[in-house]
Amino acid sequence: MKITVISRDERQLADLMRLLRARSQSDEIDHLVGGVARTSALTEEHLPDVLIIDRPQSADDDLEQLERFSAQHPNIACVALCVDQEPQFLLQAMRAGVREVLPSPVASGALYPAMERIAEKLERRGQTSGKVLAFISCKGGSGATFLATNLAYALAASGKQKVALIDINLQFGDASLFVSDHKPLATLSDVAQQIHRLDPSFLASSMLSITPNYGVLAAPSDPAHANDVKPDHIDAILKLARRQYDYVLLDVGRSLDAVSIRALDHSDMIFPILQTTLPYIRDSKRLLNVFRSLEYGKEKIQLIVNRHDKNSEIRLKDLESAFDAEIAFTIPNNYDAAAASVNQGVPVLQLAPNAPISQSLAELARKLTGEAAPVQQGGGWLGKLGLRK
Repeated sequence: MKITVISRDERQLADLMRLLRARSQSDEIDHLVGGVARTSALTEEHLPDVLIIDRPQSADDDLEQLERFSAQHPNIACVALCVDQEPQFLLQAMRAGVREVLPSPVASGALYPAMERIAEKLERRGQTSGKVLAFISCKGGSGATFLATNLAYALAASGKQKVALIDINLQFGDASLFVSDHKPLATLSDVAQQIHRLDPSFLASSMLSITPNYGVLAAPSDPAHANDVKPDHIDAILKLARRQYDYVLLDVGRSLDAVSIRALDHSDMIFPILQTTLPYIRDSKRLLNVFRSLEYGKEKIQLIVNRHDKNSEIRLKDLESAFDAEIAFTIPNNYDAAAASVNQGVPVLQLAPNAPISQSLAELARKLTGEAAPVQQGGGWLGKLGLRK
């Protein structure tokens, strides 16, 4: 959240800033010395989500000015810290648009719950229908990064969807190389280190632009910076990304740790990527058991078989029997087109739009967006969309 504190008492102002910074490192906190009239110094660019007024004075027309400010900016949550808690004053504060009235001086026990209540309301108000889709390799070399980056391109291709891909393979992520030959200007670790600046413009500017409506937030370029990214950073980034993008795709890699599990917790759907060989079957069963231990429902887990060969000795029915789960979708084995795409850093749908793998990814994108006619078969959200192939 963006928070601005106004107080005539500089010592009180410093105490409030200290309390707010101790509550959350991701909040952007500013201050103004003076009374409510100082709100005139706030430009549109610097308007906060929360305005905290310390000890507004009736004699100085603070409440009248606050009422005018609230009428102009109804989405800003106003909090008043008051010594006077008389019913008449509280009524005047409510009429002025104050959301919360807290005692002054305020302690963390009163301030923090109020900030949490406001944050929850802001999150609900800003919530969109953005979907978070996580791609995870059941075994190394499954093609999860290729599918995630190219499906993101397919989702953005119509121009109707705003799409982001976040590379959470923190030590060895290279998702940006699959769809671009440009070096990212910033990475996930850079955003984490400046989490206090996090807002829509900062997030967008940190992404490598693939198309006007598709950006990639790259993994750290140096594995040593993997530890810069914490689970709380993932919380903040994904909550914001969900509000700003129609689809947020996550390339999780293969490792399961506190950061990747937090990302999976936020995901609406998880796509484990496997191939039809015994080593993949063994590792896929292990991964599915982990997901069950994390209490992810069956509808959240949708298996994708990559490099599928219809003449394979291992049939899809064999996989479903082994996993006690349905295969949601298959991607055909189209090595030449996929290899050319990776080597050139160009999305396969752009490089070879008529290739079988491009057609398959386009079909999956259409069905995820609901452009294809629903087919009532299979289970879960993808099943209802007819993603079984």
